[in-house]
Amino acid sequence: MSASVWLGVDLGEARVGLALSDPELTLAYPIGNIEVGGDYFRALDQVVDLVHERLVEEVVVGYPLLLSGQEGKSAKKASRWARNLARLLDAPPVAEGHGVRVTLRDERLTTVSAHRQLSAASVAGRQHRPRVDQQSAVVLLQSALDERAGGKEL
Repeated sequence: MSASVWLGVDLGEARVGLALSDPELTLAYPIGNIEVGGDYFRALDQVVDLVHERLVEEVVVGYPLLLSGQEGKSAKKASRWARNLARLLDAPPVAEGHGVRVTLRDERLTTVSAHRQLSAASVAGRQHRPRVDQQSAVVLLQSALDERAGGKEL
């Protein structure tokens, strides 16, 4: 069986944070941001390229539900982004036999967790902004990996 990885994506207005898993699907780690200048749909092509380069099996996209659990404007936009990504990944040149699953995952409070983790790692508050999106992607992806390890379906 060949190794595969999962990609976590945190959609932000200024930047899109990215995280990858290890091939064993146990640990998520940050791989950077894509600067999008107010329109995260600009990141689609770069994410498609990353999926192909890293042979990503699953993309976990943050789904920013309202605290009430309802779908607001941001969640609808994230859902549209994920559908566009899935459509682009189905188009050639996807390697034969390499289907990619795109899932939405509730990301309520991931940014809060990311800020706490950065603070615990002694990252100065003023340095949080450029790192928080990718750390949020780590939190999001790690929760999906942990749930998978626990035998639960996403």
